[in-house]
Amino acid sequence: MKNINDLTGARKDKIRAALEAGPGQIPIITARGASLPEAWENSMLGLYAYGTDIKTEYDRTDSEGRLIDPPSKDCTMIMIVENPSQDPFIHKAFPGGLETLEEYRQEVIEGVKDHWVRDPMDPEDKRWEYTYHERLFNYRLPGAGNGTDQMREIVKHLARAPHSRRAQAITWQPWKDAGIEDPPCLQSLWFRLVKDPSGAERLNLNVRFRSRDGYDAAFMNCFALVLMQEETARQLADETGREIKTGRYLDISDSYHIYGRRIDDFENRFLSQVCTRKFEERTWTRAFAQEIFNEAKRGIADRIALQDAKYK
Repeated sequence: MKNINDLTGARKDKIRAALEAGPGQIPIITARGASLPEAWENSMLGLYAYGTDIKTEYDRTDSEGRLIDPPSKDCTMIMIVENPSQDPFIHKAFPGGLETLEEYRQEVIEGVKDHWVRDPMDPEDKRWEYTYHERLFNYRLPGAGNGTDQMREIVKHLARAPHSRRAQAITWQPWKDAGIEDPPCLQSLWFRLVKDPSGAERLNLNVRFRSRDGYDAAFMNCFALVLMQEETARQLADETGREIKTGRYLDISDSYHIYGRRIDDFENRFLSQVCTRKFEERTWTRAFAQEIFNEAKRGIADRIALQDAKYK
C-alpha cells in the first residue's frame, strides 16, 4: 500500500475487508516499504484508516472524571523495511526535529544517558527507571554486580554460529517492570544471518514492542534501531573478517497507536504532507541530515550536562 489516498472503489473495499477485525479483535496490519520512511509512512496510513478505536490509561479527564480525549487508534502492526540503510532515510513528518533525532540516537546507541538510571536501592532517587541502551548493553539481575552486554554476546555468538536462532537481546525485567510507571516498550531484538543470491551475508533484525506510539515515537525508535543493526553488522564483520551487510528490518508492535488527542495534529501535519507533496519532498537523505546532526552535538552535550547538574 503506497498511499491510502490512491485507493478507490472496489480495490479499497477489498483491502478494508481484509484488514478490518471482527468484534472484539485487534486489527493486524502489515506495512511494507523499500526504505524506512516509506515503511513508517505506510504504517501510519494503515493505522489511521483501519485501526480500532479504544481508550487508554493515559486519556485525560475533567474535574469530574469524565473523559475529554477522543479514543486512540490502535492495531497490532507488522512493519517491514526491505532495505533499511538506503535513502531516503528520514521522514520529515515525524514529530520532532533532526537535533532531537540525533540526541535519541546518542541515547540508544552510545548510552549518553545511562548514568541517569536510578539506584533501585535508593527510594529517594528520582532519576530514570532504565534506558534501552542500559538494558541491552548492561542487563543486570537484582543484587548482581556486573551486568551482561547482550549486544556483545550477540556478535560473539553469530561469529561462532552464523546460522544460529539464539542471537537475541531482551529488555523486560519481570521482577520490577510490571509495577513501574513507565515500563519499557521495546521488548526484544533478534538477529540472524542469511546469504543473499550473490552469496553476501546479510544481518536481518526482528524487533518487538509491547506498546508503541506510532506517531510520536515509532520513527525515532526505528531510526535508532536501524543504526544499531548497522553497527552490529560492522562489529560482526570486524569479528569474522567477512563482509556483513544489513538485511531486512522487521518491526512488530503488539499495540501500535495514535493517541486521540494527537489525531488533529496527525491530520493537519502528517496527512497534509502525504496529500500535497511528492515522496521525495517529504523525506531527507542521510547525507543532508548528517550535517545537522554534527552541528547539534555541542548543544546536546550542554543539555545533558545541565540535567546532570540537576540530578546532583
